[in-house]
Amino acid sequence: MHCLPPEMVCEAKIVAEDQDAVPGGGQLHRQQQKLHHHHHQQQQQQQPTAATTTTEPRPRTASSPRWPGPGPGPSPPVDAGAAPDAVCIREFHPAQREVVRRIFYAGIMERIPNTAFRGLKDQPGAQLLYGALAVICFVVTKSLLVTCCLPIFLMGMRYYFSRKVILSYLECALNTDMSDIEQYYMKSPGSCFWVAMLNGNVVGIVAAQGNEEDNTLELRRMSVDSKYRGKGIAKALGRKVLEFAVINNYSSVVLGTTAVKVAAHKLYESLGFKHVGVVKHYALPGMTHSVLEQVFFQVRYHRYCLQLREE
Repeated sequence: MHCLPPEMVCEAKIVAEDQDAVPGGGQLHRQQQKLHHHHHQQQQQQQPTAATTTTEPRPRTASSPRWPGPGPGPSPPVDAGAAPDAVCIREFHPAQREVVRRIFYAGIMERIPNTAFRGLKDQPGAQLLYGALAVICFVVTKSLLVTCCLPIFLMGMRYYFSRKVILSYLECALNTDMSDIEQYYMKSPGSCFWVAMLNGNVVGIVAAQGNEEDNTLELRRMSVDSKYRGKGIAKALGRKVLEFAVINNYSSVVLGTTAVKVAAHKLYESLGFKHVGVVKHYALPGMTHSVLEQVFFQVRYHRYCLQLREE
């Protein structure tokens, strides 16, 4: 496969449209006003009104480290010309390791209550089982109070096992690729890791991992700080991965998610992904597959694919 030249820092900016009004003038200065008005319109046309991206291709062949030698290397570059409210998508720097891990950790921890409670609506088998347990409880105890307390106990058990499994998954992720992002993504051919920057702070992350066997690129580890959601940051991160896939001639982009929130699935669909399948009883890393765990923890794994070109 054709290898592209080494890349520069990839960057995308999202800025708000300038709504400044054109100043007026007196009748005696009509000519000066027209000139000023024309000049001001030219400036407005030059201002960005949507997410813009400048990028250089990242090669699929292995290259030398960006920051050779021991230590974290120099501080990440700062775009002095960026507007205060601009979101910049740029490649990961080792100095950002801890904040990147924090954003990833917080995003996964949000899935504990979502999996335990919201996820139940997609599990008719569990609903029937819990209903049968409530009937048996009433028949055995003849107590309406005890029967009414049973759902609280069942939801508590779902939360406990959701927390137990997801914490095990987090420990696995934080000790593998998220422990050495440079090695897994930045030095690995055909892969990359990006951060979203806002006002000098890392507010979102996403990774891309290439698979040379089937020429696909996997979107991974996407997460946005909860304080900065609703600003189009996740979509900008997703577009960066798609741009990377096109530049490096991948035939498709794939992703898998156990997210329960509808918003996450709508995001993938808005980027052009198609839902291609679901695994109803997916086994996360860290699961013990005990009887109680299978009763109180179930997760659905959704697979998405965006076909860029035919092989």
